[in-house]
Amino acid sequence: MWVALCQMPVSPDPAINIDRVRESLASAAASGADLAVFPEATQARFGTDLRAAAEPLDGPFGSALAAAARQMGVALVAGVFEPAPDGRVYNTAVAYRADGERVAAYRKIHLFDSLGEHESAVVAPGEEPVVANLAGVRVGFMTCYDIRFPELARALVRGGADIIVVPSAWAAGLFKEEHWVTLVRARAIENTIWVAASGQVPDRSAPPTTAPTGVGRSMLVDPMGVVRADLGSFPGVHVAEVDLHLTARVRSVLPCLEHQRPDLLGMPAASTQAVG
Repeated sequence: MWVALCQMPVSPDPAINIDRVRESLASAAASGADLAVFPEATQARFGTDLRAAAEPLDGPFGSALAAAARQMGVALVAGVFEPAPDGRVYNTAVAYRADGERVAAYRKIHLFDSLGEHESAVVAPGEEPVVANLAGVRVGFMTCYDIRFPELARALVRGGADIIVVPSAWAAGLFKEEHWVTLVRARAIENTIWVAASGQVPDRSAPPTTAPTGVGRSMLVDPMGVVRADLGSFPGVHVAEVDLHLTARVRSVLPCLEHQRPDLLGMPAASTQAVG
């Protein structure tokens, strides 16, 4: 399976962003991608009125994502905002098959109330891990700050994920970029799984904002922790192979998943929502 990391700037204007999605998806299709992973908040960047931008998943932006996937024949994952019942929004990673059918929507569980940011002031947390069939593989979903929580990645693997995708808008800050690279690799290593993490870069054409706009560093990491792609700090699309035979080979010689001891944590088996 071939995955495209679509590292793009995100505007406050969803209409500009959907055009950027189409352009990136066309590039991914031309390079033979089966699945394209876009950033967190692809619909509208943080620092805009997210309540105003939020819409149902079958609203205009979601419908445009579905149409783009269908037109280009490439499955995609992208970050959107949908209204939450309490007046906040959900930070949602939505997934469409290459025929445009929506197969999953993961609402971000861990909210970034750290380092001076308060995501929960506007965003309501999700509750369930999600694993879905997409582009011929089992895909598990995490979003940005989720990468700091290894128990979520482990729940996805226990739910049958072959690859974990991580749409992100990783904020700049002291040691933050080093944390990002380390955490993405750690989730791959400790679970012997592929991780495809796609981030925002700043939109130089939009007004400045103090909200997180992302440092880039979209990465594809293999089950041994080898970085197969790293897009650095500029916009771009990179297509690389995800080889599940390698996963099987690694797990045959490094069977750490078989050596788990959940009882040491006093935790029951993880409950993971499987869709698709």
